[in-house]
Amino acid sequence: MSDNVKDIILLHGHFESEFFDDLKKKKTKTVFILEGRPDLSSSKASIKELLKRKIKPTLIADNMAGFLFSKKMVKEVHLSYQQRDENGVMAQVGSLILAVLGFRHKVKVVMHQGSKKLKLMGKSKDILEFANTRVAPKGVKGYVPLLEVVPEKYITARDL
Repeated sequence: MSDNVKDIILLHGHFESEFFDDLKKKKTKTVFILEGRPDLSSSKASIKELLKRKIKPTLIADNMAGFLFSKKMVKEVHLSYQQRDENGVMAQVGSLILAVLGFRHKVKVVMHQGSKKLKLMGKSKDILEFANTRVAPKGVKGYVPLLEVVPEKYITARDL
């Protein structure tokens, strides 16, 4: 893929099947999905739904999104959330940085009610291992927040 792609739609989170139906109706072509560590469940679910609708996604590591923004390749960001209050929305970790990047680069950030509830915290093991292989030396601790608040000021739209 060349760096001149300018219409990437980034997805992060757990979405209802209707969301993917809408992407198909809009003839969406360039969808990038963040891996969603530590458990990868959001990317696996999204990839499955996209492929079912013959939309071929591109999987990226969570920390690669900033590169795409810096190259002005991102057209929209779609994030799922679990709950909303006066502070903003509670969303999967990684959503805040995407929302801030969207705000900074004047890219539309759309929040969608999520299809799956996540716990607030994961287990230390969840981040110290990847695909059943330990990735950190013994003695290293893991800190695994799974949810974070995305303030309203970073949200462009909400699909309720």
